[in-house]
Amino acid sequence: VQLVESGGGLVQPGGSLRLSCAASGRTAGNYALGWLREAPGKEREFVAAISWRGGNLYYADSVKGRFTIARDVAKNTVYLQMNSLKAEDTAVYFCAAHTWGPELTQGNYDYRGQGTQVTVSS
Repeated sequence: VQLVESGGGLVQPGGSLRLSCAASGRTAGNYALGWLREAPGKEREFVAAISWRGGNLYYADSVKGRFTIARDVAKNTVYLQMNSLKAEDTAVYFCAAHTWGPELTQGNYDYRGQGTQVTVSS
């Protein structure tokens, strides 16, 4: 399974960004997909995940109410809409895949993408 992210960038506090992750490979559709993030000096952190059919959603407490994850099953693409961004959201966000969604909430994955930088700064 290959995962390719896009959509990162620089945004001011309170702004919005949308990340995309395109999954490819013969079995890509059988995996839960999600987003993890890594910031300098911090441990890897789970952000959000969605089951392979999109029926189950998982969010970290730190992003609930601000971030929304969605999945286009036909396109094997997952999106992360990030609103009301804060400086502490600054990190490299990478897309990850696991056969079981709850494992992503623990920071575990079978595959991951290269990551995309999100910087929230004025």
